[in-house]
Amino acid sequence: MILKKRGKVILLFWLLLIVVCACGRQNKPDLGRTYRVYYENNDETGIYPQEYETETTDKEALILELLEQLGTVSGKLEYKAPLSGDFNLLDYSIAEDQLTLIFDENYKRQPVTTEVLVRAAIVRTLTQIEGIQYVTFQIKSEPLTDASGTVIGIMNADMFIDNAGNEINTYEKVKLTLYFANEDGDGLKAVSRTVVYNSNIAMERLVVEQLIAGPDKEEKVFPVINPDTKIVSVNVKDGICYVNLDSAFLTQIYNVTSDVAIYSLTNSLVELSNVNKVQISINGDTNVNYKENISFSTVFERNLELVE
Repeated sequence: MILKKRGKVILLFWLLLIVVCACGRQNKPDLGRTYRVYYENNDETGIYPQEYETETTDKEALILELLEQLGTVSGKLEYKAPLSGDFNLLDYSIAEDQLTLIFDENYKRQPVTTEVLVRAAIVRTLTQIEGIQYVTFQIKSEPLTDASGTVIGIMNADMFIDNAGNEINTYEKVKLTLYFANEDGDGLKAVSRTVVYNSNIAMERLVVEQLIAGPDKEEKVFPVINPDTKIVSVNVKDGICYVNLDSAFLTQIYNVTSDVAIYSLTNSLVELSNVNKVQISINGDTNVNYKENISFSTVFERNLELVE
């Protein structure tokens, strides 16, 4: 009888010990967490995550740690670290749930496609940190602007996901034919440029953005459109592309003729299959003359006589 009671006491003791141990395991804090650090692929068609484990929980320490990872070359040769380019991250600041990253001027010298992918990789990585919902980029003291001069502003991870819920690595690659100036500024040269774009962006707007951004160094051509020009709207109807720009377009800072400026835009847009002619307006007004010798009331067609 006593043995049976003693057996029950021992059994009860072991049951209590198991419960205490289980509770201890459940209440033990999770010291580690896995983050997804995003890298560009070498083809510059998208960004791809790699898992990174850390025990860091302090917000600022974690920001520094993930920034270091974003600048560290990936173990996979097909990926590039987004912060390993020819630019420098100068500083950062935090205000509530917003992280501001401050870069030097070299950041703006990246090709447009590369810059978009770099920005997407950084934002999608850092917004995983608890307490960081938004990221903004600055070039020294000035906010980052896109190719058309529009301030990009605050960004979150959702900005780099399309309407189908897919990440930026489903963006498409397109080859554009763009017309820039020759060395003397009195003729045009065609260049072929590969661009990664989101299908939510109209191809016509993409062409205008690329022209405003100007040529890449290796293209051996010269810019035409004032880089301060901002796009008001671009749309196509019945084969005519209506390009509405702000007044900065009228201020020509490059040594190019009027025809070169107009037909750089026109010829580039007419390369698209759905565009036959181009109508240019300034803040919605076509009753404008360019350099006093070309009226925007004209609908422009392709002009190959200027092309070398």
